[in-house]
Amino acid sequence: MKVLQKKIRKLIADNNLDLGDIPIIDPRDRAEEERRYAFGDLFFKKRQRRGFTLYEARKIMKERNHFGAMMVETGAADAMISGLTRKYADPIRPALQIIGVKEGASKVAGMYIVNTKQGPYFFADTTMNVNPTVQELVDITVLTATSVKQFNITPRIALLSYSNFGSSEGELPNKVRDAVEILHKNYPGMIVDGEMQANFALNNDLLKEQFPFSDLVDKKVNTLIFPNLASGNIAYKLIQEMGGAEAIGPVLIGMKKPVHILQLGSSVREIVNMVTIAVIDAQAKR
Repeated sequence: MKVLQKKIRKLIADNNLDLGDIPIIDPRDRAEEERRYAFGDLFFKKRQRRGFTLYEARKIMKERNHFGAMMVETGAADAMISGLTRKYADPIRPALQIIGVKEGASKVAGMYIVNTKQGPYFFADTTMNVNPTVQELVDITVLTATSVKQFNITPRIALLSYSNFGSSEGELPNKVRDAVEILHKNYPGMIVDGEMQANFALNNDLLKEQFPFSDLVDKKVNTLIFPNLASGNIAYKLIQEMGGAEAIGPVLIGMKKPVHILQLGSSVREIVNMVTIAVIDAQAKR
Protein backbone atom coordinates (compact mmCIF):
# COMPACT_ATOMS: atom_id res chain seq x y z
CA MET A 1 0.00 0.00 0.00
CA LYS A 2 1.32 3.45 -0.96
CA VAL A 3 2.25 6.12 1.62
CA LEU A 4 -0.77 8.34 0.88
CA GLN A 5 -3.19 5.43 1.05
CA LYS A 6 -1.64 4.24 4.33
CA LYS A 7 -2.06 7.70 5.82
CA ILE A 8 -5.71 7.92 4.79
CA ARG A 9 -6.48 4.35 5.94
CA LYS A 10 -4.96 5.18 9.31
CA LEU A 11 -7.16 8.28 9.64
CA ILE A 12 -10.20 6.17 8.77
CA ALA A 13 -9.27 3.58 11.41
CA ASP A 14 -8.38 6.17 14.06
CA ASN A 15 -11.78 7.81 13.67
CA ASN A 16 -13.76 4.53 13.49
CA LEU A 17 -15.19 5.39 10.08
CA ASP A 18 -16.87 2.92 7.77
CA LEU A 19 -16.35 4.08 4.19
CA GLY A 20 -16.94 0.70 2.62
CA ASP A 21 -15.00 0.07 -0.56
CA ILE A 22 -14.54 3.71 -1.56
CA PRO A 23 -11.32 3.86 -3.63
CA ILE A 24 -8.43 6.07 -2.59
CA ILE A 25 -6.80 7.58 -5.67
CA ASP A 26 -3.30 9.04 -5.70
CA PRO A 27 -2.64 10.94 -8.98
CA ARG A 28 1.10 10.23 -8.60
CA ASP A 29 0.65 6.48 -8.19
CA ARG A 30 2.00 4.35 -11.03
CA ALA A 31 -1.37 2.58 -11.12
CA GLU A 32 -2.90 5.87 -12.33
CA GLU A 33 -0.36 6.40 -15.12
CA GLU A 34 -2.67 5.38 -17.95
CA ARG A 35 -5.51 7.58 -16.74
CA ARG A 36 -3.08 10.42 -15.97
CA TYR A 37 -1.82 10.31 -19.57
CA ALA A 38 -5.38 10.24 -20.91
CA PHE A 39 -6.28 13.22 -18.74
CA GLY A 40 -3.13 15.00 -19.90
CA ASP A 41 -4.03 14.44 -23.54
CA LEU A 42 -7.52 15.84 -22.96
CA PHE A 43 -6.10 18.82 -21.06
CA PHE A 44 -3.67 19.44 -23.94
CA LYS A 45 -6.57 19.62 -26.39
CA LYS A 46 -8.20 22.25 -24.19
CA ARG A 47 -5.05 24.31 -23.57
CA GLN A 48 -2.72 23.67 -26.53
CA ARG A 49 -3.16 27.24 -27.72
CA ARG A 50 -2.86 28.61 -24.20
CA GLY A 51 0.83 27.93 -23.59
CA PHE A 52 0.88 24.20 -22.73
CA THR A 53 2.93 21.52 -24.45
CA LEU A 54 1.81 17.88 -24.41
CA TYR A 55 4.62 17.01 -22.00
CA GLU A 56 3.56 19.79 -19.61
CA ALA A 57 -0.11 18.78 -19.88
CA ARG A 58 0.67 15.19 -18.91
CA LYS A 59 3.07 16.21 -16.15
CA ILE A 60 0.61 18.62 -14.53
CA MET A 61 -1.89 15.79 -14.06
CA LYS A 62 0.23 14.63 -11.13
CA GLU A 63 -1.08 17.72 -9.35
CA ARG A 64 -4.20 16.89 -7.34
CA ASN A 65 -6.33 19.90 -8.32
CA HIS A 66 -5.81 19.32 -12.03
CA PHE A 67 -6.40 15.56 -11.70
CA GLY A 68 -9.50 16.11 -9.52
CA ALA A 69 -10.98 18.68 -11.89
CA MET A 70 -10.42 16.28 -14.78
CA MET A 71 -12.19 13.50 -12.86
CA VAL A 72 -15.25 15.75 -12.56
CA GLU A 73 -14.99 16.84 -16.19
CA THR A 74 -14.91 13.24 -17.46
CA GLY A 75 -17.63 11.96 -15.10
CA ALA A 76 -15.27 9.88 -12.93
CA ALA A 77 -16.39 12.02 -9.97
CA ASP A 78 -19.55 14.03 -9.31
CA ALA A 79 -17.96 16.96 -7.48
CA MET A 80 -14.63 18.39 -6.37
CA ILE A 81 -13.76 19.85 -2.96
CA SER A 82 -10.37 21.49 -2.48
CA GLY A 83 -8.58 24.43 -0.89
CA LEU A 84 -7.94 23.26 2.68
CA THR A 85 -4.18 23.82 2.47
CA ARG A 86 -3.93 26.12 -0.56
CA LYS A 87 -4.55 29.75 -1.40
CA TYR A 88 -8.08 30.24 -2.74
CA ALA A 89 -6.91 30.96 -6.30
CA ASP A 90 -4.77 27.81 -6.61
CA PRO A 91 -7.58 25.21 -6.96
CA ILE A 92 -9.88 27.57 -8.87
CA ARG A 93 -7.47 28.08 -11.75
CA PRO A 94 -7.37 24.41 -12.91
CA ALA A 95 -11.13 24.08 -12.40
CA LEU A 96 -11.75 27.04 -14.71
CA GLN A 97 -9.21 25.74 -17.24
CA ILE A 98 -10.68 22.24 -17.32
CA ILE A 99 -14.38 22.54 -16.44
CA GLY A 100 -15.19 26.18 -17.13
CA VAL A 101 -18.27 28.28 -16.48
CA LYS A 102 -21.76 27.04 -17.23
CA GLU A 103 -23.56 27.97 -20.43
CA GLY A 104 -24.92 31.51 -20.32
CA ALA A 105 -22.61 32.61 -17.50
CA SER A 106 -19.74 35.00 -18.05
CA LYS A 107 -18.41 34.88 -14.50
CA VAL A 108 -18.15 32.71 -11.44
CA ALA A 109 -18.81 34.12 -7.99
CA GLY A 110 -18.50 33.12 -4.35
CA MET A 111 -21.58 32.88 -2.14
CA TYR A 112 -21.73 32.43 1.63
CA ILE A 113 -24.70 30.98 3.49
CA VAL A 114 -25.08 32.69 6.87
CA ASN A 115 -27.26 30.72 9.27
CA THR A 116 -28.96 32.93 11.86
CA LYS A 117 -31.83 32.60 14.35
CA GLN A 118 -33.98 34.39 11.76
CA GLY A 119 -33.09 31.85 9.08
CA PRO A 120 -30.44 31.64 6.35
CA TYR A 121 -29.05 34.62 4.49
CA PHE A 122 -27.07 34.42 1.25
CA PHE A 123 -24.13 36.78 0.63
CA ALA A 124 -22.48 37.35 -2.79
CA ASP A 125 -19.97 38.03 -4.20
CA THR A 126 -17.58 37.35 -1.32
CA THR A 127 -14.53 35.78 -2.98
CA MET A 128 -14.09 36.30 -6.72
CA ASN A 129 -14.87 39.61 -8.45
CA VAL A 130 -12.94 42.60 -7.12
CA ASN A 131 -14.91 45.44 -8.69
CA PRO A 132 -17.75 44.08 -10.83
CA THR A 133 -19.22 46.14 -13.64
CA VAL A 134 -22.94 46.82 -13.97
CA GLN A 135 -23.44 43.74 -16.15
CA GLU A 136 -21.28 41.61 -13.88
CA LEU A 137 -23.43 42.65 -10.89
CA VAL A 138 -26.47 41.56 -12.88
CA ASP A 139 -24.82 38.22 -13.67
CA ILE A 140 -23.79 37.69 -10.03
CA THR A 141 -27.35 38.40 -8.89
CA VAL A 142 -28.84 35.93 -11.39
CA LEU A 143 -26.29 33.23 -10.46
CA THR A 144 -26.99 33.75 -6.76
CA ALA A 145 -30.76 33.62 -7.24
CA THR A 146 -30.43 30.33 -9.14
CA SER A 147 -28.27 28.85 -6.36
CA VAL A 148 -30.64 29.95 -3.59
CA LYS A 149 -33.51 28.22 -5.40
CA GLN A 150 -31.55 24.94 -5.22
CA PHE A 151 -32.19 25.03 -1.45
CA ASN A 152 -35.96 25.32 -2.08
CA ILE A 153 -35.86 28.93 -0.90
CA THR A 154 -37.32 31.87 -2.84
CA PRO A 155 -34.59 34.50 -3.16
CA ARG A 156 -35.59 37.99 -2.04
CA ILE A 157 -32.66 40.11 -3.07
CA ALA A 158 -31.27 43.48 -1.99
CA LEU A 159 -28.41 45.10 -3.90
CA LEU A 160 -26.44 47.02 -1.31
CA SER A 161 -24.68 50.36 -1.35
CA TYR A 162 -23.89 53.27 0.97
CA SER A 163 -26.92 55.13 -0.41
CA ASN A 164 -30.68 54.59 -0.62
CA PHE A 165 -32.48 54.94 -3.96
CA GLY A 166 -30.44 57.84 -5.28
CA SER A 167 -29.73 59.61 -1.98
CA SER A 168 -26.05 59.84 -2.98
CA GLU A 169 -24.34 60.09 -6.33
CA GLY A 170 -21.11 58.30 -7.12
CA GLU A 171 -19.60 55.53 -9.18
CA LEU A 172 -20.59 52.77 -6.75
CA PRO A 173 -24.27 53.67 -6.05
CA ASN A 174 -24.81 54.55 -9.71
CA LYS A 175 -23.44 51.14 -10.72
CA VAL A 176 -25.76 49.33 -8.32
CA ARG A 177 -28.73 51.46 -9.40
CA ASP A 178 -28.10 50.65 -13.07
CA ALA A 179 -27.83 46.93 -12.28
CA VAL A 180 -31.21 46.98 -10.50
CA GLU A 181 -32.78 48.74 -13.48
CA ILE A 182 -31.56 45.97 -15.80
CA LEU A 183 -32.78 43.26 -13.39
CA HIS A 184 -36.25 44.83 -13.19
CA LYS A 185 -36.41 45.03 -16.98
CA ASN A 186 -35.00 41.62 -17.90
CA TYR A 187 -36.10 39.50 -14.91
CA PRO A 188 -39.62 40.75 -14.03
CA GLY A 189 -40.35 37.72 -11.81
CA MET A 190 -37.32 38.29 -9.60
CA ILE A 191 -37.90 39.81 -6.16
CA VAL A 192 -35.10 42.38 -6.13
CA ASP A 193 -34.50 46.03 -5.33
CA GLY A 194 -31.78 48.57 -4.52
CA GLU A 195 -29.60 50.42 -4.24
CA MET A 196 -30.02 50.44 -0.47
CA GLN A 197 -28.08 50.44 2.77
CA ALA A 198 -27.80 47.16 4.66
CA ASN A 199 -29.89 48.28 7.65
CA PHE A 200 -32.83 49.15 5.39
CA ALA A 201 -32.53 45.82 3.61
CA LEU A 202 -32.72 43.89 6.88
CA ASN A 203 -35.19 46.09 8.79
CA ASN A 204 -38.59 45.89 7.14
CA ASP A 205 -40.21 48.47 9.42
CA LEU A 206 -37.51 50.99 8.58
CA LEU A 207 -37.77 50.25 4.87
CA LYS A 208 -41.57 50.46 4.91
CA GLU A 209 -41.56 53.75 6.78
CA GLN A 210 -38.99 55.52 4.63
CA PHE A 211 -39.34 53.82 1.22
CA PRO A 212 -42.83 52.26 1.00
CA PHE A 213 -42.50 52.01 -2.80
CA SER A 214 -39.71 49.40 -2.57
CA ASP A 215 -40.37 45.99 -4.08
CA LEU A 216 -38.88 44.45 -0.92
CA VAL A 217 -41.38 45.89 1.58
CA ASP A 218 -42.91 43.01 3.59
CA LYS A 219 -40.84 40.50 1.63
CA LYS A 220 -38.17 39.66 4.27
CA VAL A 221 -34.89 39.96 2.41
CA ASN A 222 -32.72 36.82 2.50
CA THR A 223 -30.12 37.52 -0.21
CA LEU A 224 -27.58 40.35 -0.15
CA ILE A 225 -25.55 41.35 -3.22
CA PHE A 226 -22.51 43.48 -2.44
CA PRO A 227 -21.16 46.17 -4.78
CA ASN A 228 -17.58 44.94 -4.65
CA LEU A 229 -15.38 42.22 -3.21
CA ALA A 230 -14.12 44.31 -0.30
CA SER A 231 -17.57 44.91 1.15
CA GLY A 232 -18.77 41.32 0.69
CA ASN A 233 -15.61 39.74 2.08
CA ILE A 234 -15.48 42.06 5.10
CA ALA A 235 -19.18 41.53 5.88
CA TYR A 236 -19.12 37.74 6.05
CA LYS A 237 -15.86 37.64 7.99
CA LEU A 238 -17.16 40.08 10.59
CA ILE A 239 -20.26 37.94 11.08
CA GLN A 240 -18.16 34.77 11.21
CA GLU A 241 -15.80 36.08 13.90
CA MET A 242 -18.24 38.08 16.05
CA GLY A 243 -20.44 35.04 16.67
CA GLY A 244 -24.18 34.53 16.70
CA ALA A 245 -24.23 33.14 13.17
CA GLU A 246 -22.57 30.35 11.22
CA ALA A 247 -21.06 31.19 7.83
CA ILE A 248 -20.99 28.26 5.38
CA GLY A 249 -18.96 28.58 2.22
CA PRO A 250 -17.75 29.90 -0.01
CA VAL A 251 -20.11 28.19 -2.44
CA LEU A 252 -18.63 28.62 -5.91
CA ILE A 253 -21.47 29.51 -8.27
CA GLY A 254 -21.44 29.68 -12.05
CA MET A 255 -19.32 26.58 -12.74
CA LYS A 256 -20.45 24.08 -15.36
CA LYS A 257 -20.00 21.21 -12.88
CA PRO A 258 -19.79 21.10 -9.05
CA VAL A 259 -16.52 22.55 -7.73
CA HIS A 260 -16.28 24.11 -4.28
CA ILE A 261 -13.26 25.68 -2.62
CA LEU A 262 -12.77 25.61 1.14
CA GLN A 263 -11.32 28.39 3.21
CA LEU A 264 -7.69 27.86 4.14
CA GLY A 265 -7.67 25.83 7.37
CA SER A 266 -11.40 25.03 7.46
CA SER A 267 -12.75 23.04 10.41
CA VAL A 268 -14.18 19.52 10.11
CA ARG A 269 -17.68 20.97 10.44
CA GLU A 270 -17.02 23.44 7.62
CA ILE A 271 -15.70 20.65 5.40
CA VAL A 272 -18.77 18.48 6.08
CA ASN A 273 -21.05 21.45 5.32
CA MET A 274 -19.27 22.04 2.04
CA VAL A 275 -19.52 18.37 1.04
CA THR A 276 -23.27 18.51 1.73
CA ILE A 277 -23.58 21.57 -0.51
CA ALA A 278 -21.55 19.84 -3.23
CA VAL A 279 -23.97 16.89 -3.14
CA ILE A 280 -26.98 19.23 -3.51
CA ASP A 281 -25.18 21.03 -6.34
CA ALA A 282 -24.41 17.74 -8.13
CA GLN A 283 -28.02 16.57 -7.82
CA ALA A 284 -29.35 19.89 -9.11
CA LYS A 285 -26.98 19.91 -12.10
CA ARG A 286 -28.12 16.40 -13.05
